[in-house]
Amino acid sequence: MRNKFLSYIRDIRRYSPRTCEVYTDVLQTFLDFCDGCEDFAATMNVNGIRAYEVFLFDRRKLSARTVGQHLSVLSSFARFLMKEGVLQSNPVHLVKRPKVEKRLPVFYKDKSMEAYFEGAKGDPEFGTLEQKLNRLIISMLASCGLRRSELIGLNVGSVDFERQVLRVHGKGDKMREIPLIPSLCNEISLYLSAVSSLMPDAQDPGAPLLRTPKGGRLYPVFVDRVVKKELAGVPDITVRRSPHVLRHTLATELLQDGADLNSIKELLGHSSLAATQVYTHNTIERLQKVYTNAHPRAKNGGKNGD
Repeated sequence: MRNKFLSYIRDIRRYSPRTCEVYTDVLQTFLDFCDGCEDFAATMNVNGIRAYEVFLFDRRKLSARTVGQHLSVLSSFARFLMKEGVLQSNPVHLVKRPKVEKRLPVFYKDKSMEAYFEGAKGDPEFGTLEQKLNRLIISMLASCGLRRSELIGLNVGSVDFERQVLRVHGKGDKMREIPLIPSLCNEISLYLSAVSSLMPDAQDPGAPLLRTPKGGRLYPVFVDRVVKKELAGVPDITVRRSPHVLRHTLATELLQDGADLNSIKELLGHSSLAATQVYTHNTIERLQKVYTNAHPRAKNGGKNGD
């Protein structure tokens, strides 16, 4: 039944390879905890789930966030078992989830990204093919708010130069279109022209848009290394250098510039507005600073008087 569930989320629900890997690991951990017993009608009950939660905290020393992830996977598995007639109800719903401290997204300051793109190494018309590739990776992550997996999955045919849009295959097998600024379209064209001199299929719509120096499709570790290398030494970047922080940065900038949450939700490919609302904290903090610096009563701590 476990393998059937994993096939279901991979082939029917079209979960990403990384998500399927997480689900596989969680179910294996739960199975080991149950001494290999795959009689889920007997092991998937409230007492068993609670005991497993205690095991994760006390024996595995996992964080509340990770334990919550385990419970979410088991809840999804329980719903599948209900559809299969193995369970009558979902026991995970009766287990209180551990409280998780809310993590706010970090982002880079405008001047930091401006410093990067104004740097000599960032000029798209000059430099080696590797330098063009590295800059383009940063440009697309910063300008389009792409997930790392979405960047890797782009093909040449994903770019519509005439309409200046990028077709992105996102989570849940959903497609969305992201507008491209003219300078980014030009940068992509310059990169493809450089690649064409080395690789005959560079203009093939089904070929990878971005390639490693050996001509293959990008992979996660490669992208992470490029981001860390390119942003190393950039002024005022004190938080981690990662593709996802570039995504956070775009969302924060758009919100601060007045874009509405629904538009940002569509751009980022979020499935719900709740996932987008996490970025509002940055705008609130900025508003609080403006209020404190500008409001007469806020300046003197809210006291009456001159």
